[in-house]
Amino acid sequence: MKLLVAVKRVIDFNVKPRVKADGTGIDLANVKMSMNPFDEIAVEEALRLKEKGAATEVVAVSIGPAKAQETLRTALAMGADRAILIQTDDEMEPLAVAKLLAKVTEEEQPGLVILGKQAIDDDSNQTGQMLAALLNWPQGTFASKVELAGGKVDVTREVDGGLETVKLNTPAVVTTDLRLNEPRYASLPNIMKAKSKPLAQKTPADYGVDTAPRLTTLKVEEPAKRQAGVKVADVDELIGKLKTLGVVA
Repeated sequence: MKLLVAVKRVIDFNVKPRVKADGTGIDLANVKMSMNPFDEIAVEEALRLKEKGAATEVVAVSIGPAKAQETLRTALAMGADRAILIQTDDEMEPLAVAKLLAKVTEEEQPGLVILGKQAIDDDSNQTGQMLAALLNWPQGTFASKVELAGGKVDVTREVDGGLETVKLNTPAVVTTDLRLNEPRYASLPNIMKAKSKPLAQKTPADYGVDTAPRLTTLKVEEPAKRQAGVKVADVDELIGKLKTLGVVA
């Protein structure tokens, strides 16, 4: 079975984003970029399924600027077999991404599409669900455990008060949560090998998908800074301040 893994290039999670002075967006100049952490978990899970013998090939796909090649090379260094970059400098909304991934899926015919439950830059949490709807495939979201066997995939997810497991017929779409696994580090030899692995380059026009944005960002601004707290000497002083503020009678 072939596995398709979608990965996105985002601001590294260790970097504090800066809002542009004119409020039109996030300043990406000279900012460290990395693979979306949820997508990194998706790559790791696909590789583990292949290592268990449940899959034969792992294909990574990304949609974004030319520098997204670096993200795909990271996936290849982790162990993916080949990669596809749909290159565009346009701002891509979840629906456009889902439509492009649907086209790639129709072309590649994987048994499973795995992707992060959301990207940490926009936190939309929409692409996986939209992709499943476009393909008319079953979906398992927020996966904390994935078991693939016999043409079916069991997806376990955390819900209020416990765990919920759904059994899906393949092909299916699975989105990954944090507790699913811990991604491996790419070794230096694998990083070198990744440079020679195949990486196909496409454009949205190759798939005939309209990627025009349907939303307009009016303004981006930083959240208000939190006010400093106040230390109290004892419980009596705390209660007195709470009464003063009207929190307690």
